[in-house]
Amino acid sequence: MSAVALIQALGSKLIDQPQGYPAVALNPAQLPDAARLAKEHGFMIMDVFGIDWLTYPGHRGKRFTVSYNLYHLETNSRLFLRVALNDGETVPSVTGVWPGANFLEREVYDMFGIKFSGHPDLRKLLTPDELDGHPLRKDFPLGETPTLFNEGRFLDPTAFRAGLIGKDVGLTGFRGGARKGVKSRD
Repeated sequence: MSAVALIQALGSKLIDQPQGYPAVALNPAQLPDAARLAKEHGFMIMDVFGIDWLTYPGHRGKRFTVSYNLYHLETNSRLFLRVALNDGETVPSVTGVWPGANFLEREVYDMFGIKFSGHPDLRKLLTPDELDGHPLRKDFPLGETPTLFNEGRFLDPTAFRAGLIGKDVGLTGFRGGARKGVKSRD
């Protein structure tokens, strides 16, 4: 089944065709049925990503979009299922349909703070456990959070900015010492 035929079967309307790929807007309650129908017709999940529209000029819709990139091998067609939501709203997980969505949804949760109801293991994936917030949100205080990585490396934003203008090495090494092989610019 082609992407356009699937859209018609969903009873949805085509909202966009970025670079020729059809996209359909769904409300969160429609997503599980749409995902099951897509899988029954041969579509597999390729990616899940989030978009924060907070600072996008002229955007009047909801703040976030979660987009599911689906692909059909036999017809060589793509389909994007898009769910728009505001801060604090949840999206049903599609891990029951595509188990491979597990890490993809965890990444969106970690980076944007979007929660997926029914997800089997919704916890951080990429950022340190100690990091408060979600770094791809437009309201995240970029560069202001000192970070200690699991292996002991420490990133101090103030020192890093100083390193960018040539005052200090910037990124510190293990346990706060200078990184090996990096010479000071002074």
